[in-house]
Amino acid sequence: MKKKSITASELDQKFEENEDLTDFLMIETATKPGLKPRRVGVDFPEWMVHELDKAAQKLGITRQSLIKVFIAEKLKESS
Repeated sequence: MKKKSITASELDQKFEENEDLTDFLMIETATKPGLKPRRVGVDFPEWMVHELDKAAQKLGITRQSLIKVFIAEKLKESS
């Protein structure tokens, strides 16, 4: 189904009036800003990689996922 077109000011007005905006949005292609992956290289000592692998295996996830979870938890704690 082709979406209707309206101006930004019309969209703003409809939003302010709490009208349904779904006919004007392409929800299937919408993305959240700031979620684009960005590669970062980090060197860990061998013992740490071994411990990360053991913890990841225990949880049934990849090492990369475990590192992301650990970092996300620490970032939430610090904010």
